[in-house]
Amino acid sequence: MKLLIDAGNTRIKWALADNDEWLRSGVLPVEQADVLPQQFAGVRDIQQIWVSNVAGEKVAQHIRSIKAGHSNFIAARENQCGVRNGYSNPGQLGSDRWAALIAAWHLVRRSCLVVNCGTAITIDTLSGQGEFLGGLILPGVELMQRSLVTATSQLQAEQGKYAAFPLNTADALFSGAVQACCGAIERQYKLLDDSIAPVVLSGGAAGLLQKNINLPLNVVDNLVLKGLLYISREADVQ
Repeated sequence: MKLLIDAGNTRIKWALADNDEWLRSGVLPVEQADVLPQQFAGVRDIQQIWVSNVAGEKVAQHIRSIKAGHSNFIAARENQCGVRNGYSNPGQLGSDRWAALIAAWHLVRRSCLVVNCGTAITIDTLSGQGEFLGGLILPGVELMQRSLVTATSQLQAEQGKYAAFPLNTADALFSGAVQACCGAIERQYKLLDDSIAPVVLSGGAAGLLQKNINLPLNVVDNLVLKGLLYISREADVQ
């Protein structure tokens, strides 16, 4: 059995997998990373732990404290699982983006946009040959709103809703953030210049954005965890 862990900026997602079977999964805030060792203390038969960690060294220490199989912290490579990394410095690509690219390639096997919507939104492009062509990083919907409220004196943090033509400030903030994120996705899609390429969409805000994106969508839960599973399978046969 394998324990897969995606430690992001805000949340830690995990799953237990046995071959192709997804046994169970969960989510907890990054601030509660210290409970991970106790959470899996009674779980037997974990032979391997595969981790994407962008949450920092303190979280990594808690993960290493899990008394189970050896912890494998992934990092982006030049080539892995059929995906070629076009980054100028391949190792600088975030492990979460790398795992998501690998999962997307195995799911669609063609050119696509890989969009992960969390605290930040990443919009990465894969060619039809599995080459990572580059990507964008921008603030997510909530982070955009918080940054405006923090940097201005007259805006207040209120929950808005989406409207094409907002008529109050809360809706204007929320709708502006949604439009900015969707606009970036649509612009990158146009640059890809492939009218049938899917947008592989994942992350906590995927449900919010998908209602406002008029493109071919493939919404996938836990894309990073799925990428970790593909990476672990390749390691098993080496």
